[in-house]
Amino acid sequence: MNSVNSVIIEGNLVRDPVLTETPKGTKVCNFTVASNRYYKQDEEYQKEVTFLDVETWTRLAAYSENHFSKGKGIRIVGRLKQDRWEDKEGNPRSRLKLVAEYVEKRPTFSKEAFKDEDSDDGTNGVNAEERADSVEAESAVEVETETLV
Repeated sequence: MNSVNSVIIEGNLVRDPVLTETPKGTKVCNFTVASNRYYKQDEEYQKEVTFLDVETWTRLAAYSENHFSKGKGIRIVGRLKQDRWEDKEGNPRSRLKLVAEYVEKRPTFSKEAFKDEDSDDGTNGVNAEERADSVEAESAVEVETETLV
């Protein structure tokens, strides 16, 4: 039985995609994405960067090479895969990579698009708790709709 292995990540390419072919002629494209996470610790904002190697295959590989470049924003849906091998000294080595099943340019938004004109407290948007309540309500409606159909 398969387990769930699904990842969605947004970030920026740290280098241009590199397109190669397998010995049988299948296209494969590799690139690295940096994804930033910001959090508050001791009243100061901290930045945590995660670098993830990404692999795309066949038509998705050709698309990736033609539409992405270093510094561009990207959204990827895929699965994690662990490569294992032995180095020259015979030590076991491994690394995780993301095998992409879907890629797209990361949407960009302006602050003005999210400005809440009715907000008089200086905040814009919705906090996580309010969003969670909204998502639960939407999910309940979707479940009821699916049941009725």
